Amino acid sequence: MFTGIVEEVGHVASVRSKPQAMELTISCELILEDVKRGDSISINGVCLTVSTFNSHTFTVDVIPETVKSSTMIGLKAGSRVNLERAMPANGRFGGHFVSGHIDGVGVIRSVKKEANAVTKTIELEPRLMKYMMLKGSIAVDGTSLTIFALGHNTVAISLIPTTQEDSLLGDKGIGGKVNIECDLLAKYTERIQTAEPKISRSWLAENGF
Repeated sequence: MFTGIVEEVGHVASVRSKPQAMELTISCELILEDVKRGDSISINGVCLTVSTFNSHTFTVDVIPETVKSSTMIGLKAGSRVNLERAMPANGRFGGHFVSGHIDGVGVIRSVKKEANAVTKTIELEPRLMKYMMLKGSIAVDGTSLTIFALGHNTVAISLIPTTQEDSLLGDKGIGGKVNIECDLLAKYTERIQTAEPKISRSWLAENGF
């Protein structure tokens, strides 16, 4: 589990392509302070597992499903990436519940400077819009953000100066692709509402009522 507060922007040291899969080696500093084999680390919002590490880098495997459903395929040596370690049980909760399981890929359609903030409008896959709510939460490339406007298959998010400086979102312009994770609570709520009720006329009949 993550909070969507980017801890560090690292760099891709190398990409090893495999059939429908990838192996990424990431160069960073802060994330390596207490890293262990098997740790979960969010890379651009994707929860991945550390397989090996040294004093300068760590390596993760990206499985075919993740390659298909995220922007990972576009990474190359030198690419900047948002990094966050899994939240410790005694840590502060600064953003919102972020699982690191990507729901889809969005595309930045407009960028507008407003005083000290930058507003970016992101086009989403239509199937994701049902999870979007004005002033609700969304994770974009692993960054916890608030939805400030809803359009036809679009959401608008606003980046404060700190977010612009401390994550790679500040660098992405029109046409840039981003990983999207919908609010986990919204997805759970939908699942509960659409799940078949356990108690029904047929269930009562089958159980002798």
